[in-house]
Amino acid sequence: MPEYLAPGVYVEETSFRAKSIEGVSTSTAGFVGPARYGPVDGPPTLVTSFAEFERLFGGLERLEYGVTNDALTKSPNYLAQAAFAFFDNGGSRLYVSRIFGYPDGEDTASWGRASATVATGIAVRARFPGRAGAARVTLTLRVGGNVLASDNADFRVLRGVSEGDVVWVADVGSPAGSPPAGGNLFTAKRYFDGQGRASWTLHPLTGTDWDVQGLFPNPDPALGDSVHVVSVTLGVKHVDRTGRVTREEIWENLGFADEGRSSLTEMFATDLPSRTQELRTPVIFDAGATTGTALAAALIAALGGDLADLPASSGVGVELTLKDGFDGLAPGPDDYTGAEDPDDPGAKTGLKAMEDIVDVSIIAAPGYSAGGNQDAAARQRTQAVSNALVSHAERMRYRIAVLDSADGQSLADVRAQRAQLDSAWAGFYFPWVQVPDPIDGQPILLPPSGFVAGIYARNDVEKGVHKAPANEVVRGALGFEVMLNKGQQDVLNPEGINCFRFFEGRGNRLWGARTASSDPEWKYVNLRRYFAYLERSIERGTQWVVFENNSEPLWANVRRTVEDFLFNEWKQGHLMGDKPETSYFVKCDRTTMTQNDFDNGRLVCLIGVAPVRPAEFVIFRIGQWTGDSKQ
Repeated sequence: MPEYLAPGVYVEETSFRAKSIEGVSTSTAGFVGPARYGPVDGPPTLVTSFAEFERLFGGLERLEYGVTNDALTKSPNYLAQAAFAFFDNGGSRLYVSRIFGYPDGEDTASWGRASATVATGIAVRARFPGRAGAARVTLTLRVGGNVLASDNADFRVLRGVSEGDVVWVADVGSPAGSPPAGGNLFTAKRYFDGQGRASWTLHPLTGTDWDVQGLFPNPDPALGDSVHVVSVTLGVKHVDRTGRVTREEIWENLGFADEGRSSLTEMFATDLPSRTQELRTPVIFDAGATTGTALAAALIAALGGDLADLPASSGVGVELTLKDGFDGLAPGPDDYTGAEDPDDPGAKTGLKAMEDIVDVSIIAAPGYSAGGNQDAAARQRTQAVSNALVSHAERMRYRIAVLDSADGQSLADVRAQRAQLDSAWAGFYFPWVQVPDPIDGQPILLPPSGFVAGIYARNDVEKGVHKAPANEVVRGALGFEVMLNKGQQDVLNPEGINCFRFFEGRGNRLWGARTASSDPEWKYVNLRRYFAYLERSIERGTQWVVFENNSEPLWANVRRTVEDFLFNEWKQGHLMGDKPETSYFVKCDRTTMTQNDFDNGRLVCLIGVAPVRPAEFVIFRIGQWTGDSKQ
């Protein structure tokens, strides 16, 4: 209560309404799998279009698994293809956790990254491993305008110069051979004279350190003497396997100082302070050129050391080609499951990294079941990843796993794979989808999960999460690996195998919406996802209740808050019943709590809802009727 200590008028704000609950989003997906480029640990990356995915994780070109160029195994890029299918089918938000298989004993800091080194010591490598890290890197030296404002024996003023900048001294008026000779490069360092005025000393990039201000000659502007800041322009041309440039990025006016926003060594260092900076800087400068001045000296040496005409030129550059990047080994179950470093909680991989993203409602690992029907070891590997996805979804509570059947399966094979699963937090889909491969235009088979996740998202936005994500067109599909008929689906559907079907005049459609659960209460995907939506929304919308006084006024407020939310759900047709009383109930009073609950700080609210189940079997009963018959 506010204190009233002096006479006067007091105006206070108060609330006469219940708190509101906002429904959470259910259309955000999370994919785990190998890609041609991109970060391999840390938080998953959010992409909102396939163009953004392509920029960060490489395109649709095939992956090549192996540790040498002599023995590589090619594989379709299932993760990229699934991302394309997800956005094509209506998805809009996708978190990606890339996995990468390092050979035993290889250095994870450098192996698999495309790189280039010249004899002078400039070493450049791609920031992330993968063959898509191949690029042409151009370093171009440029010289700015004269920054010498005034100069005399006691005081020197340079405008627009930062500590550590590399400058070109064109000392025309000094005698030949006087130290330091005009027409050379120096590092500018700040100097304060006896009166506290800021001045500058200039130091050679290599060799003797000119640390005495008086050693610098006194240039005469009337004789054309000048000082110019030397910068570098960095260009990165990303190329495909044919050498064609697919994208170009340019950073201009980068300095050689070891610190600062526009410092080449700071912006393209191995360790950067944020993931955003890592994603925006595709290359790393390391090895011999560890400092800005060393890099400048190495770059000048790479250009032949002859820069006499540099101030008059528009730029002198050197081009390095990054190559020999590798896509790693084919991932196994442990790669999909992921790992975490006890000493660095942020260094998570695979599904472990997805645990930190609360927005994800749909989880999948496109491509994990490829070749999963070849032999016993392949089937065991596929089942291990399926179990990891299911365990992840059950542990996270508010998300559902989209499981893929293996390619090349008969009906008996897919039934055997499905028989090993039992979870209400997963949906199992068959068969694989056929699409045109953007690389060569030939038909290619892809796992269902990318298409299904996109259909989930489209269904949620257009109709609502309460509606079964089925009887929806599969966009981009040419057909399916197996063209199922009704008799075949009669065998698969009761076992919780959701099928893709082709219907004459209606196209290719997803024709199933069951979970992989044996519990009839959670038979349908939309039922499981709708309850996850309700639970998550109520949890987030009632956080204000914690540590309030556990008494009748709070109980009434909680009841009103939840009832208002459920009333809105009923009005939108998301619940059964012709009136609210038959659609839901909310109890929060002494009948739902005992004295033991009060003593232990527990508030118990009992909520019941009547969800809408899909009309999976539509039955019309028709009989003969005569005109004079009575109904």
